[in-house]
Amino acid sequence: MTSETSNLPTAEQIRRAPKVLLHDHLDGGLRPGTVVDLARENGYPGLPETDPEKLGIWFREAADSGSLERYLETFAHTCAVMQTRAALTRVAAECAEDLAADGVVYAEVRYAPEQHLEAGLSLEEVVEAVNDGFREGERRARENGHRIRVGALLTAMRHAARALEIAELANRYRDSGVVGFDIAGAEAGYPPTRHLDAFEYLKRENNHFTIHAGEAFGLPSIWQALQWCGADRLGHGVRIIDDIEVGEDGSVALGRLASYVRDKRIPLEMCPTSNLQTGAASSYAEHPIGLLRRLQFRLTVNTDNRLMSGTSMSREFEHLVRTFRYTLDDMQWFTVNAMKSSFIPFDERLAMINDVIKPGYAELRSEWLFRQSATTPHTSRESDAG
Repeated sequence: MTSETSNLPTAEQIRRAPKVLLHDHLDGGLRPGTVVDLARENGYPGLPETDPEKLGIWFREAADSGSLERYLETFAHTCAVMQTRAALTRVAAECAEDLAADGVVYAEVRYAPEQHLEAGLSLEEVVEAVNDGFREGERRARENGHRIRVGALLTAMRHAARALEIAELANRYRDSGVVGFDIAGAEAGYPPTRHLDAFEYLKRENNHFTIHAGEAFGLPSIWQALQWCGADRLGHGVRIIDDIEVGEDGSVALGRLASYVRDKRIPLEMCPTSNLQTGAASSYAEHPIGLLRRLQFRLTVNTDNRLMSGTSMSREFEHLVRTFRYTLDDMQWFTVNAMKSSFIPFDERLAMINDVIKPGYAELRSEWLFRQSATTPHTSRESDAG
């Protein structure tokens, strides 16, 4: 028998475990050194630091500052250096490489094409540059002994008026690396229903989309995303906890919306570290993911913005393992949930689960047997004969 502690995965096992990422922003995951390089190459003078290490610290501290203005400023810097084809291709390739090195085997990475037009690129050129970068990153990962598949989600900004145009763009490239659509940006004052034409179009085209909802704004945002817009998944969705009542005796009562989300198995794209930064949760221990996991909601674990949060998929799982004593079985549960909820065809999802994810976790679970045999004293021949 193994103790509870020995059942917990080590940091090295967490890194090697196959992971699936559904909520990651391309402009929130750059390497600090790449930001410095691209700023120099493209003549962008606005960086607060030009030393990569100091710049990485600045991004994390700005995201942790509690100031919305300073948090948004971080994306102004990354988007500013992502305005050329070469820059977009480099950032996308490095994204795929970094995720693969962290054990991610499948990722859906989102970005807003409309934010990368300042140097004269067209929307189509932006999409093609990013797609080429993802394919290059997948190739480099294979050369380094890693396997990853990356799909793009095209995001429309909810405060702008280009959602239908971006939805049509996503549909045109749906067989060329783009797997779905998203809207992002400030929730308050910009409900998803402002973009109903885009969602109605995507439904008519039998295409997939997720909606940022239930992060900064509460249950009405979730309700609109699901019942008016028809979202396949919820980006964050953490405020569904507001429709769940926990009694003093530990009893749990779900409201109608929470029950609907659970009953319909609607995937929630949870981003624990990011939620702490934005105030959606006060600590990992208080994050709703713990209760929602016990209640068997369709949960997934994600990074959101790896640069701003100083995080990775492995770090997110390390926090959850320490906080909730999650085992490899729990990690597999989250990972299979994510793969089931991805926007690639069913047979390909099934193959990833059965041929990559489950065998990967089975191998990790078996390692304790070999560690135990290596530390157990062998019985002598004499005692065996006695």
